[in-house]
Amino acid sequence: MGKNKKRYDGNHVLLRLNEYQRKDGMYLYKYRDEMGEMRIAYSKVLTELREKEKRINRDLEDGILTGRRNAVTVNDMFRIYMRGKTELKEKTRINYEYLFGKYVSGKVGKEKIGEVKYSQVKQFYIYMVREMGFKLSSLEIIHTILHSVFTLAVRDDYIRKNPTEGVLTELKKDYKWHRPKRHGLTEEEQRAFLSYVSGSERYRGWLPLFVLLLGTGCRIGEMIGLTWRDCDFEKNLIDINHSTSYHRKKNQKFAFSIGSPKSEAARRKIPMLGAVRRTLLELREEQLRKSAGELEIDGYTGFVLRNRNGSLYNPSCVNRTINRIVKAHNREEVDRAEKEGGEPLLLPRFSAHSLRHTFCCRLCENETNIKVIQEIMGHSDIATTMNIYAEVAERKKQEVFCQLDGKIPLL
Repeated sequence: MGKNKKRYDGNHVLLRLNEYQRKDGMYLYKYRDEMGEMRIAYSKVLTELREKEKRINRDLEDGILTGRRNAVTVNDMFRIYMRGKTELKEKTRINYEYLFGKYVSGKVGKEKIGEVKYSQVKQFYIYMVREMGFKLSSLEIIHTILHSVFTLAVRDDYIRKNPTEGVLTELKKDYKWHRPKRHGLTEEEQRAFLSYVSGSERYRGWLPLFVLLLGTGCRIGEMIGLTWRDCDFEKNLIDINHSTSYHRKKNQKFAFSIGSPKSEAARRKIPMLGAVRRTLLELREEQLRKSAGELEIDGYTGFVLRNRNGSLYNPSCVNRTINRIVKAHNREEVDRAEKEGGEPLLLPRFSAHSLRHTFCCRLCENETNIKVIQEIMGHSDIATTMNIYAEVAERKKQEVFCQLDGKIPLL
């Protein structure tokens, strides 16, 4: 009889089974989790407590691990996620752990996995942009990590839905952000760039690297790790079978390492153009003449490209050099135009990856077989090739019509 006795709160509202009110006015709901352990949910307001009850009972019916989610933090879930990602490359793993440890673990990471809300994730991203100076493009990596961690929590029945879903998309709309579209150099810009480098006493030493990038379409990591073993001068082929990166190691110091290519499609053989073959042979002759000491990285030796210190080119250093070359060229071009009264040919700001894009543009201008272009570029998705081809085709169409203007009798 005592168990069925009606109970009321301080406002004379009838309390349900397992609902209680303490002397300080706090409401609580007692229940047993999926493991049979007693749990208690609290609220200052009865209506809020009953909303919690609904969620708890619904989760229990659907097999959501209500008890464990109240104990597991986002940091805990990240560690579980990383233990399961056995296929991650060392560079990616270290980068994930570094970014999560530095920016996430002390904030969202401390929260219980089941208590993180969409609005909380959005506020965290806004903080990263406004206070930490992150660009939305840079924030994508952290979002990728968090989204994957919460996806695992959903799959393991800790939570019902992923609180990061759609957050970055909404933020990009709020900031009216669009991913900048990469453009290759025009043929005129490409000639101007190479001409300036070859004629510059200061930058002439960089010419072989730029010729090889523009003549093969290799990614910068593929090119700086190229070895003589990969160059077949009898068949005139370059074998792309590994890639080099300069990244943070477990000891927090930066160093070069060599691993597999970006994807299976990135494993490819690239035919040597005449200028590429001549450049490679000149580099080999120069290395033999100088007798440079052997450099070994992760078991690889005989690197084609070595800087003046005998080491490999740092991708960041390459991009900084390109930036300096562009600025120097444009200054001189403006001065020349002012003296001669013409229009200056100004180079746009670009990176080493833009040289790969430039090679693809030249390839698309001279080859119609999309599959051949895709294989030479090492694109996993043919849509990437098609996008560049469409861009080139649109430009060519405009050029053709400009040349036709006045040649077709219409009036």
